[in-house]
Amino acid sequence: MRLLIVEDEVKTGDYLKQGLTESGFMVALARNGLDGHHQAMTESFDVIILDVMLPDVSGLRIVQSMREANNHTPVLFLSARDSVDDRVKGLELGADDYLTKPFAFSEVLARVRTLLRRGHITQVQDQLHVADLHLDLPKRKVMRNGTKISLSHKEFCLLELLVRRRGEVLPRSLIASQVWDMNFDSDTNVIDVAIRRLRAKIDDNFEPKLIHTVRGMGYKLDEELSDDNR
Repeated sequence: MRLLIVEDEVKTGDYLKQGLTESGFMVALARNGLDGHHQAMTESFDVIILDVMLPDVSGLRIVQSMREANNHTPVLFLSARDSVDDRVKGLELGADDYLTKPFAFSEVLARVRTLLRRGHITQVQDQLHVADLHLDLPKRKVMRNGTKISLSHKEFCLLELLVRRRGEVLPRSLIASQVWDMNFDSDTNVIDVAIRRLRAKIDDNFEPKLIHTVRGMGYKLDEELSDDNR
């Protein structure tokens, strides 16, 4: 599951990202409102953790813009403001939960998990399937044709991204930003190496092959065969 943190306080943002990553989530971090607004409106997330008091575009404005665009991604507001009026305003504009600073990480994690469990979040799935490939997201387990497959954290995140975007050609730049939280450098082969390692575990001993190369464009996961595969 993929989270976005929009937080301009460097220590707070890094603290949240590290903790949530260690808890098994894919985490993107935006350090200002403009970047956070762009990512929230153009990328897919399961939950957004949004600071209210950002220096450029306020968290209130971001969530208002999201709801006006029919973007219903659950939003957890973080704010140093703890008055009832502030909390009510945030919730009325479309936030799903509101947590005041300072906070304990355990409470942030509990609030995120609660948002993910809520019944109206129909797009969130705990189990993902393609052909005989099965991902159990809460347990971080992968099976193919009944065989358990051991993956590293990054390999699991990469596979989850490919499965969630099944059939879509994902460019290396998108994979780099969503799995490694970095800008893609054309001189590095980190994405290609990661794909090769994942294929060795997911595809080499199984049929049909699921991970395909689309030359000059990127990678996709699907059951259909591809002449460009490998």
